[in-house]
Amino acid sequence: MATSPQSFLSPGGRVDRRGNSRFPIVRDLRYRLLSSRVNPEWGVGTTLDISSSGILFAAESPLPLGRRLEISISWPAQLNGKCALKLLARGRITRSQGKEVAVQMDKYEFRTQGSRGLLPQSQP
Repeated sequence: MATSPQSFLSPGGRVDRRGNSRFPIVRDLRYRLLSSRVNPEWGVGTTLDISSSGILFAAESPLPLGRRLEISISWPAQLNGKCALKLLARGRITRSQGKEVAVQMDKYEFRTQGSRGLLPQSQP
């Protein structure tokens, strides 16, 4: 049996009708816009909240609606209390208002965060 999303006021005072609980996790992130171009577009930001199906974050500049992107988030928990983790996610930008960007995730996984942290393998 399907349930309908519940409405409640978000921290910004807007009505929120999402079906998944959102958690106010504030972490640094890096993103890469996915496209067929040779030079990927990289950026940085900060998460505002996260759910099991989406991420809301503040980007350094406005991002185009509908574009696919990959996000790497420094995760607050550690593996065995010793090894830093990062959340890698891919999805599509479903809302972009100014520098506030909402992404619907279609794939995500946790990985260990090496000594390079969130830096990409190569930058233009």
